[in-house]
Amino acid sequence: MLKPVRIALDAMGGDVGPQAIIPGAAHALQRLRDVEFLFFGDRAQIEPLMRDYPALAAVSSLHHTDVTVRMDDRPSQALRSGRKVSSMWQAIETVKRGEADVALSAGNTGALMAMAKVCLRMLPGIDRPAIAGIWPTLRGRSIVLDIGATIGADANHLVDLAIMGAAMAHIVLKIDQPTVGLLNVGVEEIKGLEDVKSASRLLRQLMLPSLTYHGFVEGDDIGRGTVDVVVTEGFTGNIALKTAEGTAKQVGQYIREEMRRSLLTRIGYLFARHAFDALKQKLDPRRVNGGVFLGLDGIVIKSHGSSDAIGTANAIEMGYAMARHALLNTIRESLELSQGARAAVAASQETADMETVPTKATGT
Repeated sequence: MLKPVRIALDAMGGDVGPQAIIPGAAHALQRLRDVEFLFFGDRAQIEPLMRDYPALAAVSSLHHTDVTVRMDDRPSQALRSGRKVSSMWQAIETVKRGEADVALSAGNTGALMAMAKVCLRMLPGIDRPAIAGIWPTLRGRSIVLDIGATIGADANHLVDLAIMGAAMAHIVLKIDQPTVGLLNVGVEEIKGLEDVKSASRLLRQLMLPSLTYHGFVEGDDIGRGTVDVVVTEGFTGNIALKTAEGTAKQVGQYIREEMRRSLLTRIGYLFARHAFDALKQKLDPRRVNGGVFLGLDGIVIKSHGSSDAIGTANAIEMGYAMARHALLNTIRESLELSQGARAAVAASQETADMETVPTKATGT
C-alpha cells in the first residue's frame, strides 16, 4: 500500500481563505484517496467549515496560528512579522521537516516565495527559483516558466529552467520527452538577446535525453501549443501571463455583450451555453490553477488568490502528482546529468579556442 501524500495548506491565504481552501481539499479528496491534509490557520474559522466535511476531517490535522500574511504585505515585512508564526510559514516548514510532501497557499505570492527560499533553500546547482504555470493551448496544455519569480536570466539559468520545466511536463502532463522552446522575438537564430541565443546554442550542444529542444518560439506559439514547455525569464513571462489573462477577460466581456444585444442572440446563447461554459472553464485562471515554485528543495504550490473550491482542488491534485511521482528526484537527476554535459561542452569549446589561437612565427 502506498504511503499517503501529505499536503500542508495555508488555510488563511487568498481572497476568501478557508471558504475556498476547505471545500477545495474536500473536493480533491473525492479523487485522491491516498492523501492526508495539514491545515494551518485560525481554528475558529476552520473548525466550523470542517464539520461539513467529515471525510476530510478524518484524514486531516488542524494547527492553529494567530498570524496571517496579508495580501498587501511586502515580502520583507511578511518575513519579519510572519516567520515561524504565520500559517504560511508553518505550512512551508512542515515540508522542510519532512512532515508534509507539499505546501500550498493562495496567499501573497512575493511573501510565499521569500519564505520558501529562506525556509527550504535552493536545490544544488540552482541559484534562483522560477514559477511555472499550466497554460491552456489549442493542443491541450503546456508549461510556461518563469512567470514572475526572477527578473532577467543568463544562458545557464535559461537552461536550468528548460530542465526543470521538462521534468514538470514529464510528471504533470505525462510526456516522456517534452519539447522545449525558448521564447524570443522571432524564430530566426540571429534574433534576440545574446543570453537567449547563447542558451539556444547550449541546449542544442547538450542534447539532453530528458527533453527535445525545438528552438525559438514566439508569443503566439504559446497559445498554439507549439511546444510542451515555453522558457523565458520572469519579467517577460509575467507580462505574457497577465496579457493572456486580460485578453481572456476581454473576449469574455465581448461575448457577454453580444449575447445580450438582441432577443435572437439570447436565444442563440441558450443553444450554445454549454460550449461557452466549456470555453470559460478552459480560460479561467482560477480553474487552470497552480503556479509551481521550481528550484526549491521542496514542493511549493501557489494557488490563484481568487480560486474557488474547484481551482483549489486542481492545485492540490497537481501537488499530489508531483509528490507521488518524485518531481524533485527527477529534477536532481536531470540537473546532475546536465552538469556533466555542460562541463564536456565547455572543455570542447576551450580546446577549440586554443587551437584557433595564432602562434608567433620564429626566425632563424
